[in-house]
Amino acid sequence: MRDIGIGLIGSGYIGKTHAIAYNAHGSVFGGKAKLACRTLAEIDETRAEEAANALGFENSTSDWRSLLADDAIDVIAIATPNALHKDMTIAAIEAGKHVYVEKPLALDTAEANQIIAALEARTDPEQPLVHMLGYNYLCNPIISTIKAMIDAGELGEIIHFRGRHNEDYMANPDVPFNWRCSKASAGTGTLGDMGSHIISMAMHLVGPIASLCGDTDIVVPKRPDETGAPRAVENEDQAQAIVRFASGTMGALETSRVALGKKQGLAFEIVGTKASLEFDQERMNEVRLYEGSGAPGRSGFKTILVDTSCPDFAAFCPAPGHGLGYNDLKIIEVDRLLKAITEGARVPVDLYAGREIERVIDTWVLSAQERRWIDVGRL
Repeated sequence: MRDIGIGLIGSGYIGKTHAIAYNAHGSVFGGKAKLACRTLAEIDETRAEEAANALGFENSTSDWRSLLADDAIDVIAIATPNALHKDMTIAAIEAGKHVYVEKPLALDTAEANQIIAALEARTDPEQPLVHMLGYNYLCNPIISTIKAMIDAGELGEIIHFRGRHNEDYMANPDVPFNWRCSKASAGTGTLGDMGSHIISMAMHLVGPIASLCGDTDIVVPKRPDETGAPRAVENEDQAQAIVRFASGTMGALETSRVALGKKQGLAFEIVGTKASLEFDQERMNEVRLYEGSGAPGRSGFKTILVDTSCPDFAAFCPAPGHGLGYNDLKIIEVDRLLKAITEGARVPVDLYAGREIERVIDTWVLSAQERRWIDVGRL
């Protein structure tokens, strides 16, 4: 089997995580199929060449569309601001390329529908296209273990999910206005940026969200622009919602980009009829488990550390308790992509699942505007 060629658009923080994962994958997972970093596209020739040299790509270009005509490129990886996702994803699909696009899928459900329409128009059973979104927190071996516990009934019936993804990177009002504050560039604010992660986690572990009652808030209404002049922030700094899953399970979700002290505050609690557990991404190599069957005076939360029985962990280390890091999750995610291309395996989040996440976000925004419960299916 020949190498799988990667064409990467964007070399910022997320683009760099992609490059690290592509270059490290073979060393971690091995296998017959290899990933080859073919061409990196950036906004201008100088930046593209510098990034390609730094990140291990064979070629560079300032024209991302040139990747579409290159037969040596099999996958178009999109690591750009949100507003660019739709056109780039549709173009890649129409060119017959596999697509690996960073979350969120699009600015809203309407754009997501356009992407799905392009995918369905191009669908060919003889040459299926792999499509995956970058939700790498779902690829944590400890999350895979939690999912297996839920599916095996070890927690009993799930009766409540409480999740958050809070950070403080915009808590300081002097942080300048950037593309994430613009509806045209980002769509929503913290909902698309971090809320999408906790929504994806909730749906991955508990199932589809059927309805919700949401609220949103702009905490810092103006930020200095590039000239220092105040500019109005156009999307939410924080949001919260009470939700009902399709299974009937109750839940609560929140997200913030102004939560002082939270650096990687993706966390959740799941309550079952047999056991409950707690997870915090800032302690991403462990989960706390409470089992209701404990003897009187012997019960309490215990900490379970990631070990070689957890999916994918043994590829990195043969010893239990040796933790993984953020970039390792990206390597696992890239392995899922490669297995989908070469073996027909399922990906964690495809374009259809990405659209469902967009529907939840849009419902959340509409609910906040109308101050009432709304069924997600309405969108």
